[in-house]
Amino acid sequence: MSKVAVDVYGGDNAPEEIVKGCAQALLEDRDLKLVLAGKRDEIERLLSEYGADGTRVEILDASEVITNDDVPTVAIRRKEDSSLVRALRATKEDDEICGMVSAGSTGAVLTGSLLIVGRIANVMRPALAPVLPTIDRGSVLLIDCGANTDCKPEYLAQFAVMGSAYMRTMFGIESPRVALLSNGTEDKKGNELTHAAFGMISAIPDVRFVGNMEARYILSGAYDVVVSDGFYGNICLKSLEGTANTVFAALKQEIEGSFRAKLGALVMKPALRRMKHRLDYTRTGGACFVGCGKVVVKAHGSSKAVTIAAAIRQAKQSADVNLSPVLAEALAKVDWEKLGRV
Repeated sequence: MSKVAVDVYGGDNAPEEIVKGCAQALLEDRDLKLVLAGKRDEIERLLSEYGADGTRVEILDASEVITNDDVPTVAIRRKEDSSLVRALRATKEDDEICGMVSAGSTGAVLTGSLLIVGRIANVMRPALAPVLPTIDRGSVLLIDCGANTDCKPEYLAQFAVMGSAYMRTMFGIESPRVALLSNGTEDKKGNELTHAAFGMISAIPDVRFVGNMEARYILSGAYDVVVSDGFYGNICLKSLEGTANTVFAALKQEIEGSFRAKLGALVMKPALRRMKHRLDYTRTGGACFVGCGKVVVKAHGSSKAVTIAAAIRQAKQSADVNLSPVLAEALAKVDWEKLGRV
């Protein structure tokens, strides 16, 4: 039976939605145990309220909470009795825990994962890697989307290796198509960083590198992995989220603006519902912090129960396929010293 640790007090909707999501995950998967970090009395009350199976739950009593206002490095060191730190330490020290989930402060989750859980062998920098839906009903991995705002070319080369191994392992794609986020598809496009990374990624035998990619094609279905530094990757991701929200809001305004549009929307309602479901990131879980010693899934700060349940499933599935050892093996195959001279 797999055990997943959860930071119950991370996120805008903690602890209610977090515990509700945990209860949902336990109901969906009878082969799951959870280790919940947070205020014991409140967690026990919510578990009872949501009808969770308490026999498969262990609670780590934690009196402190790390918020978005805290400085990540300071908070991780000083708030040792916080729900996040307790969850991370349990993940590191308990061999039965296969991974952890948090919707808390991104900076604190990433910093704590590095300082407490640690990196797998040969990883220079772990990367935050969300899976996005594509127009052909497939998926694309964006790596990195915010963990490393300042990168070296070799970091991006490692992201390409880890991203490729991730899509092979998690999605069964035999030869993932790997692209480099740039301002044009031509080989010479980009900045100094992407020029150097382009040459390095091209020289890695086990990576099917298809060249540069413009951001507008990220959901086209033509790519399985998109490599970026965390700065531009985060801008790309937030732009996608903002565009999707704007399109749905504008569509709603137009429908509500006329009687004929309302009639048309009634006919189109099943198709609109299906489209919203396809593009709903809240049902996919969170972004895996690829390269950590154990699986760490960072859920969106505004996550509701459905997202937390999905993130827990994601953490368990990643551990079930031995994701971290697979990534370590993929990285070990590359002669990084030789690659640095490309």
